[in-house]
Amino acid sequence: MVEPRLVSLCFRMCGRPQDARDLCQEAMVKIIQGLPGFTGRSRVSTWMIRVTMNVCLTDRRRGKIRRTTSLDAPCGQGTAGEDRTLGDSRTSDGEPTPAERVERGEDLGRLSRGLARMEPEQRALLILRDAQGLDYAEIADVMEIPVGTVKSRLFRARVALREEVEKG
Repeated sequence: MVEPRLVSLCFRMCGRPQDARDLCQEAMVKIIQGLPGFTGRSRVSTWMIRVTMNVCLTDRRRGKIRRTTSLDAPCGQGTAGEDRTLGDSRTSDGEPTPAERVERGEDLGRLSRGLARMEPEQRALLILRDAQGLDYAEIADVMEIPVGTVKSRLFRARVALREEVEKG
């Protein structure tokens, strides 16, 4: 149940399915090894996300991953069981029109390229908040920074993403 969420987080950080599975496996090993040291200051799920994010950031710093995050996969489940994706417009029969699909693909491409050009820590904040749905306190626990710092860095990350997307 937790593994798909961690694989999704890894995938959004590295952009390649095989690398995401490898990073998730590495994170799971670290989680198991670190269980005796878990102090309970946060929820277990928040701690597991922090460990996974640290594995992804460490791997990124080592220069193993150079590719972008793909946003073609759904971000999660919507309220009535439908997939939450960007630009999810539909015709009267529930299907997006061909023009809407093309436009959505172009938007996702710009967004994906913009995310790829961002600093890993900024990208991590955006993914934790907007893709994983963590609240500010949970992000603060994961990133080990104060809540106020999360808010200000998230604001700057969104500004940076907007600039990158506008560049094309």
